[in-house]
Amino acid sequence: MNAANSVVDAIFDVLLTPFELMGPAISLILVSGIFGVLALLVFTQISWQQGIKGTKDKIKGHMIAIRIYQDGLVVVFSSVMKVLLRNFQYLGLNFGPILPLLIPFVFVLAQFVVRYGFAPLPVHEETQIASMLPGRGHMLELRMKPGRGEDVARLEIELPEHVRALSPVATSARDGIALMEFVAVSDGDGEFRFLVDGEVVGTKQVAAGDVSPRTMQGERVSSFWSAFLWPAEPTFDADSPIAVARFTYPDSDMGWLPGGVLSIMVTFLVASMAFGFALLKPLNIQI
Repeated sequence: MNAANSVVDAIFDVLLTPFELMGPAISLILVSGIFGVLALLVFTQISWQQGIKGTKDKIKGHMIAIRIYQDGLVVVFSSVMKVLLRNFQYLGLNFGPILPLLIPFVFVLAQFVVRYGFAPLPVHEETQIASMLPGRGHMLELRMKPGRGEDVARLEIELPEHVRALSPVATSARDGIALMEFVAVSDGDGEFRFLVDGEVVGTKQVAAGDVSPRTMQGERVSSFWSAFLWPAEPTFDADSPIAVARFTYPDSDMGWLPGGVLSIMVTFLVASMAFGFALLKPLNIQI
């Protein structure tokens, strides 16, 4: 999975560079639209276009029969049942070919999320830190893999220079969880280092202040399936006791477009569908 994410990441580095000159919002919309058109063209090659058109025509025919013979209960009932059955056929003809397209959709959406969904952590002055109440900082959470919960008792966390801890590391061997509150004290893009018995067992990127990393994500994972959603950092090594390391980044500033993960997802889906639907008739595509 890491290899696939690396390839997709490199492709998007090249693909997005010229579009980002127009700003992240325009880049997101245009590239989402282009992907929507490409997905539509692939759909035409893996779907039964004649079957979809024929099914739609039959549904229309049955609907017309209901309108014309509305006083004939037998005809109406028969036509209604046929419409229902044809709708199931229509859905099958469409969703069957759509399923293989879900994998590239997830890859592309994940790339947009880690590139446009988050902003670096805010930087706090020394005077602010001195007066901060518990819970006002950022919470770093580590979860251990099943059967490795006791490793948190020997866990150490090394902080990058631009980050300061607000609390000691609190651990629960029973739950396999470690927690630490922290804040950013200067601009920087570095890594937390996690050690067990003095040996590094994992890291987690943390960006703060006036920096512009190409990708950011608040969660680093270890599982194959979770790596689909979080491609900016490789998964933890198989022999690492850490399953997940996470904290929360602020939502991104997309200018006139709302920032944050949900906004990125909605914009991607709407733009890709809008561009695709706009070309249905010109390209005579059945869907």
